[in-house]
Amino acid sequence: MADNNGNFALPKKSLMWIIIGFLVMVLGYLLMMGGASSTPSEFSPEIFSFRRLVLAPIVIIAGAVVIVIAIIKRKTKE
Repeated sequence: MADNNGNFALPKKSLMWIIIGFLVMVLGYLLMMGGASSTPSEFSPEIFSFRRLVLAPIVIIAGAVVIVIAIIKRKTKE
């Protein structure tokens, strides 16, 4: 067996940022939830709210950007 000595493809700081980005994306999906009417035959205009159409997608994209930057960023000398 090969001994890696704890060398991973990504440093610990990048893994932390990936987790943060994932949590931001989950927050965006939580913001998108709701807005359903009490009965299927009833229309609810709440589905077209600012939170669901604008804010939630921006938060989800921001989380994805954080993840991509965390993966691409090179390890800096500390």
